[in-house]
Amino acid sequence: MFADSHVHLADIAFADDVDSVVERARAAGARVLVCIGESPAAALRAQVIASRYPGFVFHTCGVHPHDAASWQTARDSEAIHHAIDSGAVAIGECGLDYHYENAPRALQRSVLACQLHLADERQVPIILHTRNAEDDTRQFLRDAGVLGVRGVLHCFTGSIELARAALDVGWYVSFSGIITFRTWSDIPLLRHIPDDRLLVESDAPYLAPIPFRGKRNESAHVTATLTRLATARETSVAALGATTLANTRRFFDLPDAPTFPNTSC
Repeated sequence: MFADSHVHLADIAFADDVDSVVERARAAGARVLVCIGESPAAALRAQVIASRYPGFVFHTCGVHPHDAASWQTARDSEAIHHAIDSGAVAIGECGLDYHYENAPRALQRSVLACQLHLADERQVPIILHTRNAEDDTRQFLRDAGVLGVRGVLHCFTGSIELARAALDVGWYVSFSGIITFRTWSDIPLLRHIPDDRLLVESDAPYLAPIPFRGKRNESAHVTATLTRLATARETSVAALGATTLANTRRFFDLPDAPTFPNTSC
């Protein structure tokens, strides 16, 4: 059994077969899928998908750093409030991306700060995207720690020092299929995260793990990431799956027993 703590089921890549993707994930052992709404529009689609699988698929709402330039405080804050009122379990993904810089860095920081304060106000966790922005991410983690806002560094590929900064303020760290790539060599990082702060994810439809590299990713493929992580941590896939499933439920404050309604029409 396992959880996919971060999947973009609302992405256009799944427009024609999202229900089949969900069913394949369940058949592979998934017990929780967290469907990311990285924009208000995506969040509405994620909410519809989650409503078809109550207790199994959950949804979030946030504004990705790539879209920070489109942020309108009143509109987007209201959208996030509405999503949480409608069952969204976290704000995100949001964050800082200084690799592509689709929005000015100062604007990214401002938009992220707004979402941090919304998370504090509504007492929900944050799903953080960070790329080439370690110094500013450390400052953000300090700010989140002062407020007591929980969060996760999703699809983590940063330094062990950044991971420690997150752990120091009670955050979690999530690994994706990137850790299966031949270019991945940071085994100490995979071993460093404590058992009770560890999550796994697909980030589908992106970042398909080996042996699915080059294909559309989906939640069922998380088993390949779990296998790689279990090998690095010298534990069994079953044990690690159970641990990260429990962590996902605890982090997002999810119910223990998912239900699987018949969604065929």
